[in-house]
Amino acid sequence: MHFDSKDLTTEQLVHFYKSLLLPRMIEEKMLVLLRQGKISKWFSGIGQEAIAVGVTQALEEDEWILPLHRNLGVFTSRHMPLHKLLMQWQGNQSGYSKGRERSFHFGNAQHHICGMISHLGPQLGIADGIALAHKLKKENKVVVVFTGEGGTSEGDFHEAVNVAAVWDLPVIFVIENNGYALSTPVNEQYRCEALVEKARGYGIDGVKIDGNNILGVYDTIKGVKKYCTEYQRPYLVECATFRMRGHEEASGTKYVPPYLFEVWEMKDPIKNFEQFLMSKHVLNKELIDAIHQDLKDYIDVECSIGFNAKPMHVDTERELQEVYAEKKEPEVRSSSIYFSHPPVQQSDEVSHHRFIDAIKEGLKQSMQQHDNLILMGQDIAEYGGVFKITEGFVEEFGKERVRNTPLCESAILGASLGLSLQGYRSMIEMQFADFVTMGFTQIVNNLAKIHYRWGQSANVVIRMPCGAGVGAGPFHSQTNEAWFVHTPGLKVVYPSTPADAKGLLIAAINDPNPVLYFEHKALYRSVSGDVPTEYYETEIGKARHVRSGEDISIITYGQGVIWAEDYAAAHPEISIDILDLRTLAPLDYDAIKAAVERTGRVLVLHEDTLIGGIGGEIAAWIGEHCFQNLDAPVLRCASLDTPVPFNQELENNFLAKSRLGETVVKLLRY
Repeated sequence: MHFDSKDLTTEQLVHFYKSLLLPRMIEEKMLVLLRQGKISKWFSGIGQEAIAVGVTQALEEDEWILPLHRNLGVFTSRHMPLHKLLMQWQGNQSGYSKGRERSFHFGNAQHHICGMISHLGPQLGIADGIALAHKLKKENKVVVVFTGEGGTSEGDFHEAVNVAAVWDLPVIFVIENNGYALSTPVNEQYRCEALVEKARGYGIDGVKIDGNNILGVYDTIKGVKKYCTEYQRPYLVECATFRMRGHEEASGTKYVPPYLFEVWEMKDPIKNFEQFLMSKHVLNKELIDAIHQDLKDYIDVECSIGFNAKPMHVDTERELQEVYAEKKEPEVRSSSIYFSHPPVQQSDEVSHHRFIDAIKEGLKQSMQQHDNLILMGQDIAEYGGVFKITEGFVEEFGKERVRNTPLCESAILGASLGLSLQGYRSMIEMQFADFVTMGFTQIVNNLAKIHYRWGQSANVVIRMPCGAGVGAGPFHSQTNEAWFVHTPGLKVVYPSTPADAKGLLIAAINDPNPVLYFEHKALYRSVSGDVPTEYYETEIGKARHVRSGEDISIITYGQGVIWAEDYAAAHPEISIDILDLRTLAPLDYDAIKAAVERTGRVLVLHEDTLIGGIGGEIAAWIGEHCFQNLDAPVLRCASLDTPVPFNQELENNFLAKSRLGETVVKLLRY
């Protein structure tokens, strides 16, 4: 192994040696503690420490790193106290994730580290968002994100590298190629000779280096960083290395041919660097022994602190409260709007808007209010989006803030989280709500969980044009809100009026949590109403009492509100009470209870299919909490449990509206 110290000082070389040795000695200690049952799991990085340490040493401390689960050297090089890391690994309440996460599945904004999730690939898109924030701020900084050779097979790798290339983002993608993704060897993972060859396919540059040579890693990253900041371009670095232990300790290494351990033992990053420093008279045996003793003493002291942490105190209320980031008091008028539309004073100005125009106005006013709000989506710039909601926005706000995206839903959603790490807000437009499946992991595993996991807010709104009734068939017509209502950490809103469409969108953008904003396509140009011209919020989590009645209560939202109002108007002989939920997560249980008490007969109406729809949750809650107020069973009226058909007659039959009348009659007959 050839080392080139170039212009590094003796002090720097010794510092590198200590930085390389510390994670190795910590790991050796952890393996002992694992056998003693004091920690439950360990992902070893023994044999590949030079990558994590070399990369981190080459960056400024305020440049973000997104590491993997065997990159202990990133955390130690960023000076994170070992005793606090030990509390994290034990699942202690005093750890970085308060016992809610394991090993290195956490992040810390103070140290500019964003931890991984088990799906590996999604963190790559986050790096794009952080780099975009640097680019927007005109900061000469890079972001480094790690993946393994197995991770390069995931679609997230393709999407993130492609977005970084198209948007000219200063991201360094580091591939730790240690030969095995758990037990799968590289010959079963890819067919190119080297993964760095993939760089050319994205129109970017790349280099393959010896990942066990700390000076080579350091020098390469320093040079690549200079390139990325100067030319505002991404770069791919493949680091050849090997892990000397299993994927994690329980998995063992029987699948690895024994000779490989002999080969890579000769390439040990610490032993070779130590020999080089001794040959240069930077180190001698006495100094090496002293360094080992100092590090051992540090580890022992930190372990004594870590193992004397207070025991876990379980607080159910705190657990529930910390799923969501706390919203600050709004700086704008907030309307609970419990009954009818926003209260309009005589001095208030209103405009008569279609549903689609109200969305546009809310989005435009939010862009004017927040210069850190970034819009991203397919065809949303010059084209104005497929529904023309953002038409004209490029001219007013510029292409930096109104961004066309490649067909990379997962990477763009990941980028929205990266932007949030840097203090930005973002709105992602799904061209159709159906397409959100392409970014499902980012939403339900990254965005939804990040505040609970390590206290990081995700100020992201995902607009979801949804709904049937327009003859668009199975892949452009779903109302898939129930997929997300089930996920703690997400908020889900679903307006039915122009006033709420504007107010809820503004509230969603002002909320520090990820919000899915469902907008029914059939309402865009068919529904209109008075909308205050001012900038205001409709409070998330508050239902709207549409009309009072005494015979039955219809609890609904979205297009269902229109169906219910039309039915009530056509049947004046029935006194129908209508509650528009508006927010599906969190639900307004007080309003639901009041609706039950008003009539004693409840029909839950929604366009979503029946099985697994939110109507089942509402019916169950009413049965559990309001049984004494019921005069009949809670009935549900929903669409058929089939995909949405294209033929108009089939679609009409599919929709819940076709069974609303018979369900009302059935309820009245109890």
